[in-house]
Amino acid sequence: MAATDAQPTHREEGPALPSVSMHLHTPAAPCVGTVVSSERCTGAKSQSFVRHVAIDVSGTQIARTIRPGQSFGVIPPGADEQGRSHKLRLYSVSSPSRGEDGKGDVIATTVKRTIDEHWQTHKLFLGVASNYLCDLQVGEKVTLTGPSGKRFLLPADPAAHDYVFVATGTGIAPFRGMIIDLLESGITSQIALLMGVPYANDLLYHPFLTELASKHPNFHYITALSRERQPDGAQPLYVQQRFQTHRDLLATLLASDRGLLYVCGLAGMELGIFQQLARTLPGPALEQYLRIDPEALGAIDAWERRMIHKQVRPTRRIFTEVY
Repeated sequence: MAATDAQPTHREEGPALPSVSMHLHTPAAPCVGTVVSSERCTGAKSQSFVRHVAIDVSGTQIARTIRPGQSFGVIPPGADEQGRSHKLRLYSVSSPSRGEDGKGDVIATTVKRTIDEHWQTHKLFLGVASNYLCDLQVGEKVTLTGPSGKRFLLPADPAAHDYVFVATGTGIAPFRGMIIDLLESGITSQIALLMGVPYANDLLYHPFLTELASKHPNFHYITALSRERQPDGAQPLYVQQRFQTHRDLLATLLASDRGLLYVCGLAGMELGIFQQLARTLPGPALEQYLRIDPEALGAIDAWERRMIHKQVRPTRRIFTEVY
């Protein structure tokens, strides 16, 4: 193609990210931490069992290096039915950079017990690593690797940006640490956290986040209950629908040159969030987050997940960790 016929290109610049430590402890050379606390995060009537597990990693290379948005690996003891050692599982750190102890020696994660039924045998299935972590008692040892991850991070200059965090379930983990880091730094950036769960009893860290919102006018804590009426009596809704109900706040934050969007949780919400962005953001603002083929832009309701990264391409101002 001749230079004069070339299609216009867009510079998809994202914020500069900090340098972080990676893979200081590998599966071949793991470290050992000690559980110092394990507290249930969900309400007594919740059908989910989620725990906030804090681990002392002092004396390891993970100590004082891991950052919110990164993960660490857990290697459960024992072997599977084929006699192979259990493989590690990654868990998002839910601590701020200072750790749970203020020095970076105690890290934490938000772990949900996996309890399911095998589709073919109908036998109860228990997740190996998640239940192992939740079963650990204070004082017990756990084998760890990490840190992992260098993209899902706060920017190198946090004060230069405003933030919209969107979480479902245990996707709240990295945002707990990020929000603590941001608020404790004293910056005046606007921060909105959208938290989606089926029922109010499933809200994780709810009292803590409510208290933060009451103390910090620049922090907006917004919940979405998909199977229960909202506290104000409104009908159930999914977290992505908050882009409509709180359009004035969220569209203003994202339309600014300062805005960044972080998404963590169930993969199913990703498409809905992108659709809501396409519906609520004006053209120039939308292009800061999504590059959308013209035919797709004209049929937003017909989008499918397979279109992401093809006809609907997020820019580097969107950070996603979905599963």
